[in-house]
Amino acid sequence: MADRKYQYDVLYIGSGHGTDGINELAKKGFKVATVEAEKIGGTCPNWGCNAKITLDEPIKLTREQERMKGIVNGQLTVNWPANMKHKHQVIDPIPNSLEDAKEGAGVDVIHGWAKFVDNHTVDVDGTKYTADKIVVATGLHPHQLNIKGTNLAHTSKDFLALDKLPKHIAIVGAGYVAMEFATIANQSGSDVTVLMHHDQVLERFYQPFVKKVVADLKKRGVKFIPNAGVSAFEKKNNQLFVDYGDGKQLPTDWILDATGRVPNVHHMNLRQIGVKWDHHGIFVNSHLQTKVPNIYASGDVINSSEPKLTPTATFQGNYLMHLFSGETTHGIKYPPIPTVVFTSPRIAQVGITVPHAEKYDFDYDIVVNDLSNDWYRQIDKESIAENALIFNKHDQLVGVTEVSDKADDAIDTLLPAVALHLSKQQIEQVVPLFPSIAHDAWKNL
Repeated sequence: MADRKYQYDVLYIGSGHGTDGINELAKKGFKVATVEAEKIGGTCPNWGCNAKITLDEPIKLTREQERMKGIVNGQLTVNWPANMKHKHQVIDPIPNSLEDAKEGAGVDVIHGWAKFVDNHTVDVDGTKYTADKIVVATGLHPHQLNIKGTNLAHTSKDFLALDKLPKHIAIVGAGYVAMEFATIANQSGSDVTVLMHHDQVLERFYQPFVKKVVADLKKRGVKFIPNAGVSAFEKKNNQLFVDYGDGKQLPTDWILDATGRVPNVHHMNLRQIGVKWDHHGIFVNSHLQTKVPNIYASGDVINSSEPKLTPTATFQGNYLMHLFSGETTHGIKYPPIPTVVFTSPRIAQVGITVPHAEKYDFDYDIVVNDLSNDWYRQIDKESIAENALIFNKHDQLVGVTEVSDKADDAIDTLLPAVALHLSKQQIEQVVPLFPSIAHDAWKNL
């Protein structure tokens, strides 16, 4: 690699989890660079997962104290400004830390907006860089409704930087972001109304479990408007309104547009150089390769049936490291990738879902367990705790869905059993630590 035709062996556009593996590639002797237009690390650590879970931790604590009332005296409340300040203390150092780690590994970090000149050249704010291979890992950005007054609404990035929590928040959407932020805002003191596009919340999750979460939020004062048909946002005399339904208006202080996320593919000249994409992302083959052989894509920007999640992007980024370094020539083969909605209680799942198993019931056995009476769940008085285990006809565990305050930990605990398709006989050979959520999870298999 001493006589290089181009400045870099591999150049990544973006610096999020779709580029995971870049440091290792540099350590292997490859000349690599990453181009970032905003903060190093991309959405997840700065305006997504890390920021969200930091704000959620006090919510989780208040929920547990609420259940333990009478044993733990007093009533906890969330100090929003202090919570936001803590979030900044935790999150703000991350970009510099990530940049230091990249540079320490030998990665060149280039700040600016990249667009293609040709399939081996990108222009970053007027400076051209060349590379043998280029990876587009630009992720997603919040979708905004194409309606009158759309500029009056805010995005998830705005919510995660709110210094003062509005008295009333209208949330348009019913997916991950909508439900997680409704949970945080409601427990932190805001009146929350969720305006749904259809009549289902978290439609990709097992609905009997979802309904338990929704019922709990309703009990706490969150209002849900199904089939809202949001048509406009208006401002009259310093009061915001959401127009929906047949001439109805919802007065509010702040509007969150949580109607999804779209790929960052515009203004990069992708089509001009032959890279194909649509509103779901960039088309790639099993090697994450676009129609242009030396250009690849990784992370959320890919048009893929795999969930657009941090673990997916990390897996893809590491796969490309192994591919570029010659450690594999095989196409990417995805393991089961877990996902969780950080509501209270949480909903998490991995592998075969209940709806899929119900549709192909001749291939699977579904076992639903009420976990709320398990002694370990009674310790902190969990009232909502259920899981659904999916076994194939070989008696191997191939899927799990859980709703509970510990659902994320429970799914992580059972992940090896799903990923390795362990049979019940093999599961019996695993002896978890006791007492723990792991022991509780394995016991119910």
